[in-house]
Amino acid sequence: MTPPEPTPTSPTPPERHVGTRPPAPDVRLAAEAWESLFRAQVTLMRRFQADDIWRDLSMREYDVLFTLSRAPRGELRLRDLNEGMLIAQSSLSRMVERLEGRGLVARSVPADDARGTLVRLTAEGVRRQRETGLAHVRTIAEYVGQALPTEELERLRDVLDRLRLAQADIPDRR
Repeated sequence: MTPPEPTPTSPTPPERHVGTRPPAPDVRLAAEAWESLFRAQVTLMRRFQADDIWRDLSMREYDVLFTLSRAPRGELRLRDLNEGMLIAQSSLSRMVERLEGRGLVARSVPADDARGTLVRLTAEGVRRQRETGLAHVRTIAEYVGQALPTEELERLRDVLDRLRLAQADIPDRR
């Protein structure tokens, strides 16, 4: 069975090198590309943080609300919520506790794992995520959308998706 062709909005899967070694990377070019990606992110994150849309939410707290808004039924196990975030699970647990105290999320124990924690958006959390998210998307459109033409934005999205997805096939260094 042949895999489906990628759609214009889906990332092209990374090349597979079954039974052969992948080509040796250009170490310098890989480092320069990473440095450019990292510096662009730092520059943009500083601009986003300085934006006046956050009110009483930090960007990290918004990230929790955003991640939950994309989850099935608006809820995730705490460990799954932690997967896509650059924050220690203990720090995330305290943040979720604060968000719960403000009525933006609710915690519960999953029926199949008494040791786990489910985190879900409350109605107020959904409202705040949408309100802040709309303002944030407008800022992104201004800072990112005005910097690159549509074709380059599409290419950048696709390249970064491929880079992220390829990590699953690259062994960790031990």
